[in-house]
Amino acid sequence: MRAEPKYPPVTEVAMLSLALIVAGGIYLSAHLPEHVSLAPPVILLALSALLMFGNIGSLTRVQGFNWKRFWAVARWSLVAYAVLAGLIEYVFLQNHLSGGPLVVLTLSLVVFAVHVPTLLGFTVARYHNSAPADPAVAPH
Repeated sequence: MRAEPKYPPVTEVAMLSLALIVAGGIYLSAHLPEHVSLAPPVILLALSALLMFGNIGSLTRVQGFNWKRFWAVARWSLVAYAVLAGLIEYVFLQNHLSGGPLVVLTLSLVVFAVHVPTLLGFTVARYHNSAPADPAVAPH
């Protein structure tokens, strides 16, 4: 039996990153359409983006990770989340959002649209059994 590689805390870091993005979005939404300070959501966005890049970077250093399975899932998830992010961006534009809040929310959508497919691909690749099943133990 092959030992499972030691994985970094990808899921936990992804959830923290997504929580920061949501908190920034809620903060901005609660203050619009009046003037809103962009400092808190920009800080939350920067922290979230750093966590995302660190998360992906730590995943690339895992020996024996099933990248083929990861990309099989992450690629199509990325397409779906890019469409979702595009639809949300369209709503922002239809509501005449502009300037700094639009930039911050757009970048937050980019982090969201990258991190969720990464999380989905990681979870499937981590638990995918790449070894052939033993027919003696397979359910009938």
